[in-house]
Order: sequence, then C-alpha cells, then structure tokens
Amino acid sequence: MKWYRNRIADKLLQDKLEAKGAVLIEGSKWCGKTTTASQIAESILYMQDPAKKAHNLKMAEIDPALLLEGDTPRLIDEWQLAPQLWDAVRFEVDKRDQFNQFILTGSSVPVADMTTSHSGTGRISRMTMRPMTLYESGDSNGSISLGELFSKQQEIAVKSALDIRRIAYLICRGGWPKALDQSERIALRQAYDYYDAVVESDISSADGVKKNPQRVKLLMRSLSRFTASDAKVTNIKSDMVSNDLDSLDENTIYSYINALIRIFVVEDLPAWSPNLRSRTAIRTSGKRHFVDPSIAVAALGIGPDDLLNDLNTTGLLFESMCIRDLRVFAEALDGTVYHYRDKAGLECDAVVHLRDGSYALIEAKLGGSEIEDAANNLIALKNKIDTDRMKPPSFLMILTATGYGYQREDGVYIAPIGCLKN
Repeated sequence: MKWYRNRIADKLLQDKLEAKGAVLIEGSKWCGKTTTASQIAESILYMQDPAKKAHNLKMAEIDPALLLEGDTPRLIDEWQLAPQLWDAVRFEVDKRDQFNQFILTGSSVPVADMTTSHSGTGRISRMTMRPMTLYESGDSNGSISLGELFSKQQEIAVKSALDIRRIAYLICRGGWPKALDQSERIALRQAYDYYDAVVESDISSADGVKKNPQRVKLLMRSLSRFTASDAKVTNIKSDMVSNDLDSLDENTIYSYINALIRIFVVEDLPAWSPNLRSRTAIRTSGKRHFVDPSIAVAALGIGPDDLLNDLNTTGLLFESMCIRDLRVFAEALDGTVYHYRDKAGLECDAVVHLRDGSYALIEAKLGGSEIEDAANNLIALKNKIDTDRMKPPSFLMILTATGYGYQREDGVYIAPIGCLKN
C-alpha cells in the first residue's frame, strides 16, 4: 500500500464505526474519502470499477444483499450509483445487530428519489470529509490547538514559518491530496483539473440534467467573486448577465447552485443566531464558500502571483481557506462553524460552536491594520451576547496569514493559520 498521510477524519471514522453498524462518508471528489476508508476496510466494493460496474448495478437491482457480502468493515465506494444499497445496508445492519459493519463513500447525493427510503437513523452515522487542512498537509506546525483553547485559557508564544507568498501558493494549491509532494507546477494543476471536471461532466451528473458548460463557468466565476459574502441570487444573476449572458432566470441559477451543492463543490456557511442583550436584527443568509478556495482560484483563472498583486481578493480567499480548516477541526471537536452578521454591520467571520454549548468567535485577516478592527469587532460582539441566557465565548481569536501567535492584553488571541490544529 502507498504511504498514507494521516487525516483528522481517521479517528472520527473509527469512533463512528465503533458506535454504529455503518458510516456514510460524504464529500467532494479527490478529497481522500476512499483512501481514508480503505485504511480500515477489510473488504472493498468499487461500484465504479469499469470491469464490474454493469454487473454491480444489475446485482443491486436483483439482490443487493450479495454485494454486501465480505469481511467487515466492508467499504462500498460511490454507493450512490445504486441507491438501493442504502436500504440494503440498513436492513443488513438490523439483521446482524453488530457495529463496525459497513463504510459507504459518496461524492454526490443520489439522483434517484429516496423519499421512500429509511433515513438510516440509529443504523448509519454520517460524516463529511473535505480537502486537507494546512495541519494535515504539513504546512501548519500545529502549535496552537483549538481543542485545548476550548478546555482552558492558556498562554501562547509561537511563530509561523509561512510568509505571504507561501500563503498565496497554498490558497491556489488547495487541500487536494494529489497536489501534495509535487512540484509547484503540477500541484497547481490539480485544482484546475478538478474545476474542468466539474464544468464538463460532474455538475450534470449531480441531477441527471445536462448543464451548459459556459453557463457553469460564468456561475462559478461569479461565485468566486462573491466568496465570503452573503450575495443573493439576484446579485449573482446581475454579475453573470454583465458577463455576456443576455437572458437568464433565477430558477436556473438556483438549480445550478443546488447541483454544485449536491456534488459537494459549494458549501455555504450558515448564520449564527445567539441570544443578545438588545434587540438586533440578525441576517440569516449564509456566506458563499467553495469547499476549497483553490476552486475559486481556478474559476477566476489566476495564480499565486495574481493574488500577491490583489490583496483584497487574497483576503477573501484566505478567509475561505480558514473556514475550510475550521470546519474540519470543528467536526473533530463535535462542533459546527457559522458566521454572524447583523443589520448594524457588526460581523464575525467564524463562530465555532460545540455541541456542549461552548463557542469561540473568530475573525480571519491577512494582518496589518485589519487586526485592530477585527479585535474591536470581536469584543463588541462578545459584549452584545446575553450571558444570562447562554455561555460567554470560550475565547476570541484572529487567524492571521503570517507572523507570531500570542494573546493581546484585551484577551484576544492572535493565531497564524500556519500554527493551527484541532
């Protein structure tokens, strides 16, 4: 077996298998789902194997239970090609009455109608895999632990080895496992190849409806320009129309975006609604993000040098990279990432909220004069929260691109992304 780079999802998968009969791993193509699952699988069924695909699909219609025979845990890769397998796995888990039986991996939501299928509750646990964090790829030294900060306040005095040029490259390279340990030229090609596959075929396979590749390109370019914003579809439509599309209705845009969501290319960041001391209207729309910032880079047709010449764009894509990493870390901590924004203009890039009610307020800034404004924002939001009705934040943090990690006199942590881990 080829050398395997450990993933944060390894322990999460093991824990879920110990507590359920089956685990479903969902996520974008090329993010490493199958490779991770195969590390602990004792037998594997590759539904996309060209030599056996037709046979497997036919068998799924006739007697899906036969496809589930094999040493456990048995990996069923790209199970969504035969949605009948869902109920077959659920039934087999019931029949065997044992944990650690099956791992399902899928890079899209099934096209077939599954409204009559059992939800899998109590039998099949779900987890999401995303492209690699900087910690997983070895680009973060991991000297600052989110989990430890949630446990107790602590002094930090660390330094990141990353400079702004390296940050620009990492944004463009993305967290694709195949991009690691390659020359920069080959590594940067991976995101473009992924983008091309989405445009030409993957988005159409999401719902079985053929999409116009040129329209897909315009949509993804527009979404890239609106990265880390809560842009409405009307704004996206205006942007697309101004780029050579004479007629376009909003329903078409919705359908294209939903297709991108189904294949785990787009993953918007939901809004957080805390209990506040005063009546403040909170915006509830999600922020636009791709599952990896390198997809936006490919859609815009740019590279590291372009980012160094446009720090505004770099700042937005840096925020998106931070959100990618925080989502992976949060899932390992049994948490979820949100954003906050109210009608008064106060906002917070990321709120990491754990299941026990603990949460952290986090801003993502390249550095410089932005740091002071970000710290003031975090403190203002902290002071708005009604701590009689919910816990106070465990900590406030500003994720930066470069430099040192430390705690300011006002209590706000400064943490370079090149030092962060779960």
